[in-house]
Parts: sequence; C-alpha cells; structure tokens
Amino acid sequence: MLVNNNKPHTPLLDTINSPADVRKIADMDLQQLADELRADMIDSVSYTGGHLGAGLGVVELTVALHKVFNTPDDKIIWDVGHQVYPHKILTGRRDRMHTIRQGGGLSGFTKRTESEYDTFGAGHSSTSISAGVGMALARDIKGEKHNIISVIGDGSITAGMAYEAMNNAHVANGRLIVILNDNDMSIDRPVGAMSAYFARHLSGDTYMTLRDIGKKVAAVLPRPVGYALAQTEEYTRTLLSGGGAFFEAMGFYYVGVVDGHNLDHLLPVLRNIKDEDDKPILLHIKTVKGKGYGPAENSADKYHGVGKFDAKTGEMVKSIPNAPKYQDVFGESLMKHAAKDKKIVALTAAMLSGSGLIKFQDTYPDRCFDMGIAEQHVVTAAAGMACEGLKPFVALYSTFLQRAYDQVVHDVAIQNLPVRFAIDRAGLVGADGPTHAGSFDIGFLCALPNMVVMAASDEAELVHMVATAAAYDDGPIAFRYPRGEGVGIELPEDGVPLEIGKGRIVKRGNPDGKADVAILSFGTRMEEACKAAEQLEADGISVTIADARFAKPLDLGLIDDLAKNHKIILTLEEGSIGGFASMVLDHLAKNDLLSDGLKFRPHYLPDTYINHNTPAKMYEEAGLNAAAIIEAVKSAL
Repeated sequence: MLVNNNKPHTPLLDTINSPADVRKIADMDLQQLADELRADMIDSVSYTGGHLGAGLGVVELTVALHKVFNTPDDKIIWDVGHQVYPHKILTGRRDRMHTIRQGGGLSGFTKRTESEYDTFGAGHSSTSISAGVGMALARDIKGEKHNIISVIGDGSITAGMAYEAMNNAHVANGRLIVILNDNDMSIDRPVGAMSAYFARHLSGDTYMTLRDIGKKVAAVLPRPVGYALAQTEEYTRTLLSGGGAFFEAMGFYYVGVVDGHNLDHLLPVLRNIKDEDDKPILLHIKTVKGKGYGPAENSADKYHGVGKFDAKTGEMVKSIPNAPKYQDVFGESLMKHAAKDKKIVALTAAMLSGSGLIKFQDTYPDRCFDMGIAEQHVVTAAAGMACEGLKPFVALYSTFLQRAYDQVVHDVAIQNLPVRFAIDRAGLVGADGPTHAGSFDIGFLCALPNMVVMAASDEAELVHMVATAAAYDDGPIAFRYPRGEGVGIELPEDGVPLEIGKGRIVKRGNPDGKADVAILSFGTRMEEACKAAEQLEADGISVTIADARFAKPLDLGLIDDLAKNHKIILTLEEGSIGGFASMVLDHLAKNDLLSDGLKFRPHYLPDTYINHNTPAKMYEEAGLNAAAIIEAVKSAL
C-alpha cells in the first residue's frame, strides 16, 4: 500500500468549497490555483486509480470556466465525463475524491444525482452538443437567460453524433458555447480526416476582436463597401484562425485556436463570448493530455486510465496477474487465424488497446482498422467488407455496441452478412459502473433473425469461439466475454470450431443423468455455479452443471434432457431480463415441459442500474454468485 509523506501544499485550493469561491480569487492568482488543483488531483488518483490524463489536460479550462461563468446557473456539460476530476474537486467533492470509483463513492463520470454541478451524465462520448442544444431550447422556451457550455474533447469530436448536433445547433439562438478541447488524443491516438484537419490548423491566434472591428468599420461605410469589407474580414479571420470555415458553415461563430493552458488567453476569450445572443459559438482550444505531470505526458496513452501509482515517480503499483485477460486471449487467438486466412480483418472504435488489438495492428497494419469513436460507421463498414468476401471481426465493448444497434439490424442481420461481433466487457464491469456495464446485448441480439449468439464460460472457451466465428460464414455471429482476467485454466494451442447451437455437460449430478437440480449457465458465471454445486452436494443435493455456449440457437436437446431428468432448472447469465433465460423458458413453455412439476428459476441482472463497486460485490448485489444460487436451490426444493 502506498503511503504518501509528501502531500501537496495547497493553501489556495484549501479555501475553495464551491465555484463561488473560485470567482472571488483575483485573475493573477488563478494559475496558482490551477497548479495546486493539478497536484491535488495527481495525489488523489495515485491512491484510487482512475482516469488521470484527460483531467490533467483541462485543469486551466476548469478553473477558467468556473471563474467566468455563474455555475450552476450557467450549465457546463462535460464530454467525455472522465475529464471531470478537477471539476469535482472545485464543486464541493474534494473531501470525497479518495472514494472515486470505489463502492459507495463518487462516480468516475458526471452524474446528475451526485451534484447540481453535473448537469448531464456522460459515460459515453459525443453527446454534449446534442444535450446542449436541448438545454438551450428548453431555456429559451422557459424565457431564461443562462449560458450553456458543452465541453467536447478527448477524441469525442470524431463521432458522427457530434456533427449531427452541430448541423442542428442553429436552432439555438445563442448563449450556447461549444468548447472543442483538442488534445490530439482519445484513449488511443485519434484517427480520421477531422483529426488531421485540426492538426494542420493550430497556428491561429485571432479571437473575436478582429471580427468585431470589421463589423464596426463596415457599419459606417456605404453598403457595397461595407459588405465587401465584411466578406474580406470573414475570409481573413478564417485563414488566420486555423480553418474555422467548417464550423462557420455549420452555423457557429468560430473562435480559435486558443492555448487551453494559458489563463491569460482563456479568461478574456471566455469573457468576450459569454452571453453572446447572436448565434452559437465554437471555441477551439488546444491542450495537452496529461499536462503538468511528466510520467503522463511521456506515456503513450497519457495515463488515460491508471491503477494506483507512486505520485512522485509515476511508477504503477503492479498486481501479479493470475491469468491472461480475456481481451488479450481474443487478440492472440484472432492473430493465429489471421495468419492462416488473409480474409480476416479487425475493426474497432477508438479502442485498439482496450479490445486487445494492438499486437494485431502491429502485425497486420493493413488489416486492422481503428474507425474512431463511430460505432455505427464501424458496423456498416464491416457489412460492406462482408459483402466483398472479407471476414470482418468487429471488436466493441457491449455498452458501445448499443450505439450501433440499428446498423446491426438493418445493415448486417437483415442482409444476413457474416460479420463477427467480438463483444467485450460483457456483464458488470466494476469501477466504471452502469454506463459501461454490458447488460443488454444478449436480449437485443437474440431478438434478431439470422444472428448466432455465444458466450464464453472461460478463456479456453473463448479461444474456441474465436475459431467458431472465423469458420462460420452463413450469417452474423457474436460472442461475448467479460472484463478482466480469466479463471486460470490452460489455453488450447489452437481453437476448434464448435458445433453451432450445441452446449456441453460440465458435470453430471448422477451417472444415470438424473439429479435434483440442473444449473444451465451462459457465460462466466460458470465458476460460481461450480462453487455452488460443491456446497449443495455437500448438503446432499445432487447437481448437474451445463454450459449452454449458445443462447441462439439454443441446444434444444440439452434443455429437453435437463428438463426430463431434474426437478429444477436454474439458468445463469450476465445480462438483463429478456435474454438467455427468456429463450429457455419460451422453449420449455411451448413444448409443455413445465407441466410435470419442473421448477424453473431464472437468474439474470436485476431490473436496476447497479452502481460501481468491485465486480464481486456487484454480482453479489445482483444475486449472481454462489451464495445466491445455493439459496435459490434450497428455497425451490
């Protein structure tokens, strides 16, 4: 455990209990406040782990926003929400920062129920401009006058939703400010034409002053001359300011590029654009992710997400891994198949490292595609690849696949295209909480004709499911697996394709196949099922354990066997209602398998959003651990 004997000296920050206190501080002292805020944040995150780099990059911006704007009456929307650690410290939550992402503690993102200063929750990206437009319209309808500020950064501008919102932002008359926090990073390096566009145009230093001067001069000249001067001023300002024509075409009044770490620049610009009623404004600032902390600035991912570390040296506290992570098992397995099949390609949405595809990209750079934070685009692009005979693997977290559901339905499933979906972070994910939980994919994928849906019960099964997906060419296929390390079993050298729609018996309750209870597990709750069975059998209750492997198509023969030879069938899945259990129950009911006294006990995630905690405690709360299984079986018997 780290022991900090060098707590940062923060005399000015110690006087801050709310943004109102920030507004009392003289401009000349704000950089000291920013420096103390940065040091305090580093110290805090070193104990808890969490998102560090993005917050370090917006320290000066956070101070400036709370200095210039009258928060919480003026509303700041942070996008992505992991930028908000400095904001949390300044908005009365400093004394709870040691609880961030811990059970019962602060969320790692903005959360409306946590603070009146968190005006919009954001775990995913690229939502702030849409939310800001909505809030601005609501404000105008109610006849109010406050400002709406949408801070979009850390790669969020690469998503299509941001452009949909900008294209529509003109419906808000004014007092809508979009701040583009351009840090040339997301989690991995940003990709795409917009990233390159910003990189080419970072030399501008012209603010609103030039435009205002042009307007004032034009106003006192004859109309034709004034109009020509105004047009010339507009063109000149766009050239000098670093390519703002794109945003002007979207209906914004563009201001930029501004050094996001220079308070002498930020403060006057924010004051100039505050309360502008003419039209929406886009302020383009340039920042450095990890700013002010050497280890972060020198790290490839800028310390995007970190575990506990030594604040003085930046050295991470390393835990001893018990088994490889599921994402790495997926990546390594896919590489083996790609070596044998040149049609295999991999796609992801700004999550190369998180999805275990870094080595794949290094080995097959022309067959690995990071498409930016654009899940809809990824899925339809994969559909296009499948049309042309390639074998695309789309690697997305379950929670991000939700954003592309229409494309999964319309562009993949209806056309029965063989797109392979590698669904990471299935089930509950721990510290990231409900915004990142993979709760719903079983239900929404099983609802689709032509879709095959698998779940790995351990890392060895995942190897076989990658092989199954690689070999399957009859339509779309998905396989899901959780966050974190596997259970520690030996991995096969090569995966073997599974027979589609066939599960397996892991343990027979009795040699003749009959037993008191059958536990039918779909996914990695298998480990808990085995623990429960051991205790139940010690209490004289015979247990059969089956691994479903497939939710669609179901192994109907396996289910029939379990139904005819057991008193109870208990299903387990790391997903919401309407998923695997519903598929099983539908079959049992339609085939009259419940009429002879068979008891059916479905276990799935409860109908609520489970707050962040350790995965073990979250699954305990969800009733999906061994103790809950034992209680359910004994109650049914």
